[in-house]
Amino acid sequence: MKRAAASRRTTTSVTVGSQQLVISNENKALWPEDGYTKGDLIRYYRSVAEYILPHLADRPLTLQRYPDGINGPSFFEKNAPRFLPAWIETIELANAVGTRTRTRFILCNDEATLVYVANLATIVLHVWTSRADAADTPDFIFFDLDPNDGCSLATLAKTALALRDVLAEIGLSALVKSSGGSGLHVAIPLRLEYTYEIAKSFAEIAAREVHRRHPESTTLVRIPAKRTFGSVYLDYVQVGRGKTMVAPFSLRARTKAPVSMPLDWSEIETMSRKRAAETEGEFARFTLKNAVRLLAERGDPWGARRWKPQRLEPAVAKARKTWPA
Repeated sequence: MKRAAASRRTTTSVTVGSQQLVISNENKALWPEDGYTKGDLIRYYRSVAEYILPHLADRPLTLQRYPDGINGPSFFEKNAPRFLPAWIETIELANAVGTRTRTRFILCNDEATLVYVANLATIVLHVWTSRADAADTPDFIFFDLDPNDGCSLATLAKTALALRDVLAEIGLSALVKSSGGSGLHVAIPLRLEYTYEIAKSFAEIAAREVHRRHPESTTLVRIPAKRTFGSVYLDYVQVGRGKTMVAPFSLRARTKAPVSMPLDWSEIETMSRKRAAETEGEFARFTLKNAVRLLAERGDPWGARRWKPQRLEPAVAKARKTWPA
């Protein structure tokens, strides 16, 4: 793809649903090495709207904005901009348990809102693991499997499979996606019955069991410099009020414009047999350019048919019987 030409300040008008939006500087290069522009960013999010909106709906949203492209300064924006149009839904919430500080979060519940935030040069969409009407009750637990220096693709994939199998032993099914960078996210859909404290406690128990079985290839050490070379960090601490996950189908601010892509477990099994010395190249296959085609071919592995909310009590009871105390 040819590099985008130097952009001139332009505005265009577009109708999305019942809203009329003004798009600014759509020819501005956001991924300069790849030639992708802000217009490409907006077109991508419109093309995947039917898939991404169910994962964004009613979830407090944090924007990661890159007004000068991925090579320029960026910033996280939790508070909805003051100039936000009245038709965009928002909710005011405390950022974390025990804090008085409140933030007015955007709720991205329709395509027009998705286009609006993309027009702000929002490349990455970060969502809570709970929804606005039950802010203290997560509807999924997720683990961030973060490869350390020297970690091969096979080691990362085998770790994800080990986590899947540990959860399956106690009756829980899990979903998996690429982070859009070098790692994997594994999620357990939950029924709306648990506090964040309960969810995090369970996540820690499961992570420790995986580490007990695979001590040489996994680590629970949070400080990167102290982690074992070539291992996978089992990050369960992102479970908590106000903590976020990169949304499925979100773009990432990396060369080639990779996507955080929901995957089938069979794809992870295939990865576990590959000899790639690093992981990022594998996930760079899912990009702004081909994600829509892949979705048309196989649908969303995190869609409603696969997203089955589960109870923790039976799983905890089985874990107590089969896992060491």
